[in-house]
Order: sequence, then C-alpha cells, then structure tokens
Amino acid sequence: MNPVFNLDAATMSPVALFIQADWVVKFVMGGLLAASIWTWAIIIAFTGRLRRLRRETTRFERDFWKADDIDAFHKIESGSDLPSARVFSAGVQEWRRSTASGTIDKSGTRDRLATSMGAAVALEVDKLSDRLNILATVGSVAPFVGLFGTVWGIMRAFTGIASAQNSSLAVVAPGIAEALFATAIGLFAAIPAVIAYNRLSHGVNKVEAALNRFADGFHTTLSRQLDGQR
Repeated sequence: MNPVFNLDAATMSPVALFIQADWVVKFVMGGLLAASIWTWAIIIAFTGRLRRLRRETTRFERDFWKADDIDAFHKIESGSDLPSARVFSAGVQEWRRSTASGTIDKSGTRDRLATSMGAAVALEVDKLSDRLNILATVGSVAPFVGLFGTVWGIMRAFTGIASAQNSSLAVVAPGIAEALFATAIGLFAAIPAVIAYNRLSHGVNKVEAALNRFADGFHTTLSRQLDGQR
C-alpha cells in the first residue's frame, strides 16, 4: 500500500520528491540528471576548445601568409595538432608527391591538391564535431524520457488514490508533483543541450569555412608555383 503523504514544504521539496518517488521514476530522474551534468561538461569543454581553436588558427594563418619559405614553415608546423596545420600538411605532402617526377601533370596536380585538402578539411570537421551528436541526442530524447517518468508517476499516484480510498489533495499532490518533477528534469537537461547544439554547430561551421578559405588560398599559391614549372 502506498503511504498517505502530508502536504507540506518538506514533502514537496525536490529532494523529498526524489526520495519518495517510485524506483522507476528515480531511475529516470537519475539518468536525466547524469545527462544534464554530461551535457554541461561538453558545453564548457567544447566552448573553450572553439575559442582556443579560433585564436590559434588566426595565429597560424597570420604566420603562414608572412612566411617566405613554405618548406621551412612546414618543418616548424608539421607536428602541430591544429586543424589548419593538418590541412596545410596534406597540401604540402600531395604537392611533393605530384611534383616528384620529371613530368608534371598540372591539371591532375591541381585536382589532387584540391581533393587532398578537401578531405583533410572534412576529417578535421568530423573530429571537431564528434561530441555534438551527444547534445543532439540529449536534446531530442530527454523530454520524452522525462515524460515517461511523468506518466509512470501519475499511474502510481492514481494507484495511491485507489489504495487510500481518498482523493484529497494531501493524497494526490505528492505523487503528481514527483511525476511532473521528472518532466521538469527532462526539460532542464534538454533545453541547454538544444541551445548549445545550435550555437556550437554554428561555431563548427565557422571553423569549417575558415579551413576551406585557407585551403583555397593555399591551393591558389601552389597553383601559381605550378604555373612556373616546366
């Protein structure tokens, strides 16, 4: 038999609602709270990573366009884990392979350079956006998980009414409150995840655009050198 709750502030507090909840609702609440913590950890880490990446990318491109010797610059930056440095390395490596032979196919070299750096850009963007799918999943699934907890909690509340044979507010309110609390936690996890996913996706798109601009500029530089080849 479900207990008859007293309608007071202590009973209706979030901690009390969690303690009083059915084990299924507790499991739902615990999972949603864990998802919320995980979401905020990703948001904080990813935001810091994007800021650092934009700052270092600006520095890298500034140094690159000031460099007089591409090979010397590549020796300095070849070990960098910066996405623009990896795109740069992909272009340099393809350039060396394509111009190593005596006869140079200029059209084929240009195509291979574009393909190689384009693939490097796509790989870097995929690695950068790897954690965003977690935010998308939490944002889309958490409300429904919370709703499941709410439905289960309301079922339990009605069972309590039937067992107590009393439909007064003191009997109904705690069970309904703990059920709705599950939905609230679901929204608490989902709303930041959706907002962060949209904002961070926009940031990744800006990084991708910057990488593509750099790749296009580097391709143009190599293409000019290619025109000077016999």
